[in-house]
Amino acid sequence: MQNPRWVFKHLLILSLFYAFSGGAAAAADDDDQTHQTNPICYEGDRAALLGFKNRILEDTTESLSSWTGKDCCNGGWEGVECNPSTGRVIGLTLQRPGDRDGGAHMKGTLSSSLGDLHFLEVMVISGMKHITGSIPQTLSNLTLLKQLVLEDNSLGGTIPPGLGHLTSLNAISLAGNRLKGQIPESFGNFGLVLQLNLARNFLTGPIPPTLKNLHSLQYLDLSSNLFSGIVPDFVGQFHNLTFLDLSHNQFSGQIPISISDLPNLLDISLSSNKLTGRIPDQIGTLKSLTTLSFSNNLLTGQIPESISRLQNLWQLNLSRNGFSGPLPAGFTKGLPLPSLLSIDLSYNDFDFGAVPNWIRGRVLADVNLAGCKLRGALPVFSRPDSLTSIDLSDNYFTDGISDFFRNMSNLQKANLSHNQLKSDISELSLPEGLSLLDLHSNQLYGSLYRVLNSTTSFLETIDLSWNRISGRIPEFSEGLSLKSLNIAANRIAGHIPDSISNLIELEKLDISRNQITGTIPTSLGLLLKVQWLDISINGITGKIPKTLLGIEGLRHASFRANRLCGEIPQGRPFNIFPAVAYAHNLCLCGKPLPACRGKKTKQ
Repeated sequence: MQNPRWVFKHLLILSLFYAFSGGAAAAADDDDQTHQTNPICYEGDRAALLGFKNRILEDTTESLSSWTGKDCCNGGWEGVECNPSTGRVIGLTLQRPGDRDGGAHMKGTLSSSLGDLHFLEVMVISGMKHITGSIPQTLSNLTLLKQLVLEDNSLGGTIPPGLGHLTSLNAISLAGNRLKGQIPESFGNFGLVLQLNLARNFLTGPIPPTLKNLHSLQYLDLSSNLFSGIVPDFVGQFHNLTFLDLSHNQFSGQIPISISDLPNLLDISLSSNKLTGRIPDQIGTLKSLTTLSFSNNLLTGQIPESISRLQNLWQLNLSRNGFSGPLPAGFTKGLPLPSLLSIDLSYNDFDFGAVPNWIRGRVLADVNLAGCKLRGALPVFSRPDSLTSIDLSDNYFTDGISDFFRNMSNLQKANLSHNQLKSDISELSLPEGLSLLDLHSNQLYGSLYRVLNSTTSFLETIDLSWNRISGRIPEFSEGLSLKSLNIAANRIAGHIPDSISNLIELEKLDISRNQITGTIPTSLGLLLKVQWLDISINGITGKIPKTLLGIEGLRHASFRANRLCGEIPQGRPFNIFPAVAYAHNLCLCGKPLPACRGKKTKQ
């Protein structure tokens, strides 16, 4: 199930943007009734905009191509908004048109002339990918600025402390850049800020204590940085906070009890840090909470019973910690977590034995119980039609797979790898909408024919490696969407079918460690998207076809331990792969191996 965090973030940005621009538009409507003609844009503002344009060396969005003429306020300059009464620029909004062209971008740097737009209230320059350099110090001159969004570019350097002078800001986002250093202490001046987003950078150090002054804060995202130190107690003073994401950092210490003082909190993620200790029992007071993720930390002890009373929680992720013991009684009586749709308790120190009834007997979309010491037959869910994703890998299941997928009509991803499942794989009946099937490292046997020929156009990833599957590789029909096929380490014989060329979307093919014979079909060279190719440790004969030179994006290939002979295709990347990729064959020659007999190595 898709996590709606990004939806929440962009809804908040849009609501703030429309609040500002809507007010300006309303003022413009009023002014239109009192003024017959609007003044042209202020020359200093026009010069500042052209200064920005001059520092952009490439613009495939074509937004700046409209910046011509003397009047930047006539509506023709894309992304520029003016006050119709004064002719001063109050808004600059340049966002990559991702829906139209995912490759659109701007290349260049931010000009210091942007700091001359003294009446600017909204600056949004986002998603341009290749705008580099530092954030201009001159932006601290924009004292009327209410919204500053410079996210998803490639800006580097440190955050200018002078931005702390922008005390009118309601929203600031510098996410998705390459910023380094610490959060300036001057950010404590943002008393009106509702949203602070510094995610996906390389920022370091602790959260500065001055941030306790952000009493209006509703949204705080510091995820995917290198922050360290403790999660400060003053986070509990942000009583208006609805979204808190500190995940993917290096925070240590315990989860502060003060977090329970956030009555409006909807979404909290502290995942992928170094947090220790127990989850505070007071977590159950967060009655509004909808998503909770503390995964991939060093947390221990029992899961607090109070979590079971969170009536609005629909996503719970406590995976990859050290939680142990039986689940508290609150999870086994009545209907705990009545809104729950997604649960992940994988890789803790639980010893469940069987999937708990309160999980099997309810409507769930995502179930992740990998590494929970589950045994016996695979579980039977009372509402299998609600499941879209299930991960029961790294357990001790032995049977039940033949009927497991029955009635899972909405299942998209299934991972049952690293179990002890014994069954004839030809008896499996897969859901039509399945996109990922991972059954590797089991004891499955039988033929591939039914699995690969019942493959729907949705299935993109199949991993059946390290089983006991036999028979031949079946012919492939057209119209398949397979991107990854891994059938390594089985007992598959026969040859590689010419129809493998029908897998035009394939990016990874691994048929190593089998008993495959025959030659490499020339049609394999038609798989132009392949990046990983492994046909090693088989009995394949003949030459490596030169048609494979057409696979220009190949990053890894292994032909070792076969019975191949002749010259290795002399072109990149085949002649620069390491020699081990061709070792233990009959008589391969040519770079990176010694030259073929009768041929001189080109100097």
